[in-house]
Amino acid sequence: MPLLHSNILGKGSPLLILHGFLGMSDNWKTLGSQYAEEGFEVHLLDQRNHGKSFHSNDFNYDLLAKDVLEYKQHHQLQEVIVIGHSMGGKTAMQLACAYPNVVSKLLVADIAPKYYPPHHDEILNGLNALDLNSIESRTEADKQLAKHISNFGVRQFLLKNLYWESKEKLGFRFNLAVLSTKMEEVGENIGSTANFQGPTLFLRGDRSEYVTPQDLPEIKRHFPLAELDTIEKAGHWLHAENPESFFEKSMAFMKG
Repeated sequence: MPLLHSNILGKGSPLLILHGFLGMSDNWKTLGSQYAEEGFEVHLLDQRNHGKSFHSNDFNYDLLAKDVLEYKQHHQLQEVIVIGHSMGGKTAMQLACAYPNVVSKLLVADIAPKYYPPHHDEILNGLNALDLNSIESRTEADKQLAKHISNFGVRQFLLKNLYWESKEKLGFRFNLAVLSTKMEEVGENIGSTANFQGPTLFLRGDRSEYVTPQDLPEIKRHFPLAELDTIEKAGHWLHAENPESFFEKSMAFMKG
């Protein structure tokens, strides 16, 4: 099996960071650099079918967690701290529950251990409607995507994945064809009996509906030591919308 692509920053205690759906490791570069300055060896990972990592028709959280395990073993890392956002948070939860001796601390950003119905149809429809054979610039792609997605920030997030496959043709780094058919897998929950007994922090955005205080009993069932905290003035992309608070709360947890 091919190894996940990563960007490694700094020296010190190993910290793995897992991006969300349709994201990539570069989304975490700024925070990753800050963690590196605080004495962590930061591994910004591209999950399968995302970023510069390998493409595969197979896509579920068991496989995503095994990908991270194999990455850890390849780099001969000891116990790791793992931060995962959204889909990456589900991967991180699965990793910690399936391989508890691998993870020393777990930080889950704006996702809960529960099933989420598919809700990215508008985004996927917009991406699939783009004719990358005729589009010649990111500006042109944004103009076409705006017909389907009104939120400028979301469009910019998605269009970071555009790159030149050749001198003439743009392409997406994520595997749009496979991810468009795997929405049920992205929303899937971790195993019903899965649990992790180590230190765990769930951070939620106060403007996000992904995690609510009502989710705490289910969080505690899977992660008995879990704490739930809120990032103010932030939605689902809490690490990008309020990076100062995210950094402060995450550092207090990781160094504590």
